[in-house]
Amino acid sequence: MKRIIIVLLPLLIIVCSTTMVKSQTVKKLTLEQVLQLARDQSPNAILAKHRFRGNYWQFRTFKAKYRPSLNLSGDIPRYSHRYTLIPDPVTGKYNYVETNSVQSSLELGLTQNIGFTGGTISLFTDLQRNDEMGDDPGSEYVSTPLSIRYQQSISTYNPLKWEKRIEPLAYEEAKKNYINSIEMVHRQVVNLFFNLALAELNINISEVNYSNADTLYRIAQGRYNIGTIAEDELLQMELRLLNAGTELNQAGINLQVSEFQLRSFLGFNETVKLELIIPSEIPELEVDVEKAVEEARANNPEILSLERQLLEAAQSVAEAKSQKGLTADLFASFGLTKQTEDGLPDAYQSPYNQTQVVNVGFEMPILNWGLGRGRYRMAQSEEEVVRTQVQQAQIDFEQNIFLNVMQFNLQDDQLIIAAKADTIAQKRYDVTKQRFYIGRIDITDLNIADSEKDVAKRGYITALRNYWSSFYDVRRLTLYDFIEDKVLSVDYDALVE
Repeated sequence: MKRIIIVLLPLLIIVCSTTMVKSQTVKKLTLEQVLQLARDQSPNAILAKHRFRGNYWQFRTFKAKYRPSLNLSGDIPRYSHRYTLIPDPVTGKYNYVETNSVQSSLELGLTQNIGFTGGTISLFTDLQRNDEMGDDPGSEYVSTPLSIRYQQSISTYNPLKWEKRIEPLAYEEAKKNYINSIEMVHRQVVNLFFNLALAELNINISEVNYSNADTLYRIAQGRYNIGTIAEDELLQMELRLLNAGTELNQAGINLQVSEFQLRSFLGFNETVKLELIIPSEIPELEVDVEKAVEEARANNPEILSLERQLLEAAQSVAEAKSQKGLTADLFASFGLTKQTEDGLPDAYQSPYNQTQVVNVGFEMPILNWGLGRGRYRMAQSEEEVVRTQVQQAQIDFEQNIFLNVMQFNLQDDQLIIAAKADTIAQKRYDVTKQRFYIGRIDITDLNIADSEKDVAKRGYITALRNYWSSFYDVRRLTLYDFIEDKVLSVDYDALVE
């Protein structure tokens, strides 16, 4: 009964897996095809696209501040019913008089921000109509054909000026962040690709090991029956067969998990069966450290982020300094108006009333216990903290580039060694197995050779994964394709369509 369980359980796993595969569409994919699918349809890439679109519209909103805006507003109509105290011209007493009126108004305004000064200039034209109902009905028009207004903060802090320095830098950072996100997608999918490749290798190794263990167990039984091996060696072979069955079962589970992870990352459902084509070659590439550092300084969004942080800290200092003492706002307006009861056309003929307003509002702290000065000092301290952090981050950034490039430049040698070790270990196992068949060595030596063979095969796949993972690490840090020798770029206009 034990023998039946040992043989049938792994076979049942294989049969179930084969039945599931028949109901799926098989996709055989190379590493490059998987990378392309990840760029085009993976949820992570789609999220990166939408994050960029948000940054794009934020930048468009900033640019719109420097363009004139035309707005139409009004009340059409506004009804009012009320009782108003009106003096009697004869007695001088006040009496409540019921009034009913309908008011309508329209205002068209053109507004332009002035980035150089931080002020706002506006041109307005408006028209009002008042209709009185009741015992003495009538209509009245009040027009303002043209009104010019100007509003300006009288301080050294100009928010528009700071935005003009920060927002374009933030948008460039968003562009680089999008490419960086795609490179992170590449890095993730490379790991998932080789996880599945390793799982496929493990299931193949486990199937071969189980078949070999079954064959060797049969041979050991025959030798035990004729007395050429001891019982402990037979038990060791039986234990090896049991362990091979367990490893086969676990390898089947790991294969399903790894395939599900890659399939989910690429946006496929369970009707798709993935089979991988392992890359057999790697490019002949040696990355120059100085070039990598130079490209990283020019392309990496982290550098732009550090520059933006310094500007934002300086902005906070300038704002706090402007609020430390006297603050004032200038408001000035000039316009022509006309009030008439002779109809709409007359409302725009010979406007005679001039309206001129000049107003300077100010605020000066007399006693605030050093509140403004404290805010200014806090902003200065925060700026120094940011400057120190930025300097340290720049040093760490360049050190990280150096380490990653040096790590990558070692990977091709590691892959060559792993490939050679795989060949040697396989040959050693084949020789050892033949010697075991003729009784020249014991089971212990065979198990050691078998284990080394499996380790070497897995080591080759691991070396491949390390090579490509390290390659995309360098690409992500530098945003530079060292194979094609060009800066990574995308069509940003197509992303926002």
